[in-house]
Amino acid sequence: MVDTPDGGRSHRRVLIDGIRSRGHDIVFLQRDRDRAETGLDLTGTYAWDDGFPDINALFLEWRWPIPGRNTTPCGTAGHACDLHRQQALLDHYTHRVATPTVVWDKDQQLPGDDPLRRVSNVAVCEPALSPSPDAVSLLFPVADDAIAAADAAQLASSPRPLTLAYVGNQYDRDDAFDTFFAPTAAAVDHMVAGKWTDTGRWPHVRFIGRIPFPDVHDLYGTALATILLVPPRYARTGQMTQRLPEAVLAGCVPLCPTTIHHADHLVPPELLIRNGADAVHRLRWLRDHAGRGEHVNLLAGCLRLLHRFALTTQLDAVERVLDHLTTPAATPVTTLAGGYA
Repeated sequence: MVDTPDGGRSHRRVLIDGIRSRGHDIVFLQRDRDRAETGLDLTGTYAWDDGFPDINALFLEWRWPIPGRNTTPCGTAGHACDLHRQQALLDHYTHRVATPTVVWDKDQQLPGDDPLRRVSNVAVCEPALSPSPDAVSLLFPVADDAIAAADAAQLASSPRPLTLAYVGNQYDRDDAFDTFFAPTAAAVDHMVAGKWTDTGRWPHVRFIGRIPFPDVHDLYGTALATILLVPPRYARTGQMTQRLPEAVLAGCVPLCPTTIHHADHLVPPELLIRNGADAVHRLRWLRDHAGRGEHVNLLAGCLRLLHRFALTTQLDAVERVLDHLTTPAATPVTTLAGGYA
């Protein structure tokens, strides 16, 4: 969908096509919205089924109740049926016929005491460097070819008229924004894109609202740097969003708060910041060295660290989970079903 706010657009297709390249077949267990709502027919490449076909494994991007959106009756204005469909899939596949089920809790919304975590045919994955004790790390994948093709010198040489950019929504980021971005924005030219509905406390910050997905790369491509902002629950587990690879692959240098667990595994040490003053200092240094050797070396270091997110590594993690869930372990899983995205 052209207007989707879905953050998974930068990595979902990468993962799906990667899984298919390993010899698995995928069926999306939902209505084909691309064809129904936009007329885009992708059935020559992908398959959809809003019933309950025979599958070997169920893969869910975990959904949770959002009042007024997916908790309302089906058919009402503004209703999204992801939560209802997810429950139907769990009832049929996970509980009724004991289908191996992978729950990718991308937003860390599955409660720690949820009974689903104790179901023997369920594995929970989190996109975190230090996931919950009963979860497995499955990071947001980045295509290996995209990392290999990125040239630090070329990226550093591109004009960067904007000093600081941020792309992302407000959700649970106010404290991080207060500490790292807002004071920095008072000192440098900047731009914030995304859904920010309560901005009165930052009258000096330039918010431009949501932008189309293709424009994300363009904005990062004009900015010297960004600041990685995450909710506290992400910071505690070292969960980094898709914004890190999006920025790096566009040549936008990511400054990373030290409050994020394993921050030193995400960016070179020169890009770690403790507060807004640190960020301003780093940005002024970057502006003075833009396009030169030190700038190139920092981008090269960021690209090297992106290998942690490489698609091949994440595919290995998915297949290890499937092997663990499938009995006997040596039996190949030939069909992996994607739940409501």
